[in-house]
Amino acid sequence: MSHRSFRLYDTMTRQVKELVPATPGHLKFYSCGPTVYSYAHIGNFRTFLTADLIVRTAEALGWNVDYVSNITDVGHLTSDDQDGGEDRMEKGLKSKEGERFANVWDLAEFYADCFKEDWDRLNLRRPLVWPKATQHMREQIAAAEKLIETGHAYETPTGVYYRVGSFAGYGKLSGNTDREELITGARDVVRDDNKEHPSDFALWKKDEKHLMQWYSPWGWGFPGWHLECSVMAMAYLGETLDLHAGGEDLIFPHHECEIAQSEALTGKPFARHWIHTRFLQVDGQKMSKSLGNFFTVRDLVDGKGADPLAVRYALISQNYGVPHNFTMDLLRDATQKIERYRQCDEKARKAIAQPGEPNAAADVFVESLRDLYDEVLDAMCDNLNTSVALAKALEGTRVILRESSLDLPMAEAALQFLGDINDLLGIVSLDRNVPSASDTTSSVPEAWIEQKIQERAEAKAAKDFARADHVRDELAALGIELRDTPEGTTWKHRATIL
Repeated sequence: MSHRSFRLYDTMTRQVKELVPATPGHLKFYSCGPTVYSYAHIGNFRTFLTADLIVRTAEALGWNVDYVSNITDVGHLTSDDQDGGEDRMEKGLKSKEGERFANVWDLAEFYADCFKEDWDRLNLRRPLVWPKATQHMREQIAAAEKLIETGHAYETPTGVYYRVGSFAGYGKLSGNTDREELITGARDVVRDDNKEHPSDFALWKKDEKHLMQWYSPWGWGFPGWHLECSVMAMAYLGETLDLHAGGEDLIFPHHECEIAQSEALTGKPFARHWIHTRFLQVDGQKMSKSLGNFFTVRDLVDGKGADPLAVRYALISQNYGVPHNFTMDLLRDATQKIERYRQCDEKARKAIAQPGEPNAAADVFVESLRDLYDEVLDAMCDNLNTSVALAKALEGTRVILRESSLDLPMAEAALQFLGDINDLLGIVSLDRNVPSASDTTSSVPEAWIEQKIQERAEAKAAKDFARADHVRDELAALGIELRDTPEGTTWKHRATIL
């Protein structure tokens, strides 16, 4: 067990403080995941990467980590300041991209699968479990029933609402404590004349026309967005979490509502520590499709030929606690730095196979790399100071590359350093056996590729466009580019061009 303390900014207390699990060395960590109505964009992944770096740092300290991240596939409304709003899943099905799906269930499954593929490509550690809201309906209904029984919620002709006035601590995370201001200031305040107070929020919506609905004690309907995270977090991690994470847009109302629900249900603190990632801009502006600066992982990797590890590097290059500006220049710079790690890895592996003569400076070399790794870990323990951590890690590549040759102890130390840096920052190579265009395309059997192309053609003929797109994306993840021509579909290995 490392003697280091792991310090992170805590949104609740508004200060950087030590992260202290209730059980020493065992972190129970919940991070809010995506709503799977479309592809997740790189701003989403900046937040998910913060969670990934927390997991990696905790593991580097020798901690056990129970890490849970949800998948929202129902209940996340689009315009929550209006009566009812529209579920993002239903909106996704009505979009141009959604036309290819037979129903909202297929849409949810497809985009959840795509999300996991992008997650792997950016080298994030997979959570212990990825629970879906639709798989935990019983728990959500039971939680709403209990909140009604204890006076924290009530039923109306349109749904079940949480009585915000019943929970004295509402607003302690966000600072939004004035209930009258909540009426006009909250993006998740549903306009409904049946509610006792306009600031009360939905636990269950009665809606027999909703595309995804379940039978409840209050009739057919679907759950509110906030309720899912409370019940799933507690189902897998217990009544009090050590750490809860998400993007800054979730502080209010989502996380504030989670606290109110959960603490009313258990009478215990919901989370001991809260952390939120600031927004990502692109070219100095908020991401927008109309501005042409809206990017998914696929846009960059498949569309522009970006190295997935370089995308990861660029997204973590600025500390999570300040806004980050993503640019193509930043991505190109990250690509060059990723290449330095590959050069180091290649040099060390060649030296392992054919080491040079014993080097008198080997002890200094080994010590330098060990000290640099310690400085990288120190930086990560200091509120995930990635800019310092990446700079110190890059110093290690200079130590390795400036040597004309490596003897065996130096080569082993270099590989150890690269492995440790990869475990901590995930920027040297893929952790899992995930295909990457840089090193696996040439090993993919051509017969298998042709079989996939035939499978895609059959899917298109059957008008199963979701399946056809899935096959295309599967091949793209291997660096294989398809081109449809009047004579048929051809393929080639994609060149890496930014």
